[in-house]
Amino acid sequence: MQAMFEAVVSGATDPEIEGVDVVRRAALTLTPTDMLEADGYVLGTPANLGYMSGALKHAFDVCYYPCLDSTRGRPFGVYIHGNEGTEGAERGIETVTTGLGWHKVVAPTIVSGPPSMAQLESCRELGATVAAHLMR
Repeated sequence: MQAMFEAVVSGATDPEIEGVDVVRRAALTLTPTDMLEADGYVLGTPANLGYMSGALKHAFDVCYYPCLDSTRGRPFGVYIHGNEGTEGAERGIETVTTGLGWHKVVAPTIVSGPPSMAQLESCRELGATVAAHLMR
């Protein structure tokens, strides 16, 4: 999961992307203010027991209603790591982000087992794509 995160950050902070500040927040520390101040989002989670992590679920629980009308249309991307059964995590994130009215700008990167170089490149592209949608 750490290698995937680092690849996403590498893509989002690519020198060709200008005017975008990348802010990282752990899901358990995320506040509605953090989410409201962001112009776009990259969500990353392990798939635990076939669902998104409890930490990401907690972040959505805390931020959903305070952000419901104020973050519509914002771009996002997601990466998920699991050993098997990532569909529940994908479905849960899709349900919440649809409710928030966010706009998925890149296909999810789903990894089972250790990430390959191609999958890490997909994570990098995910970060770069979301950041590129925020360039001013």
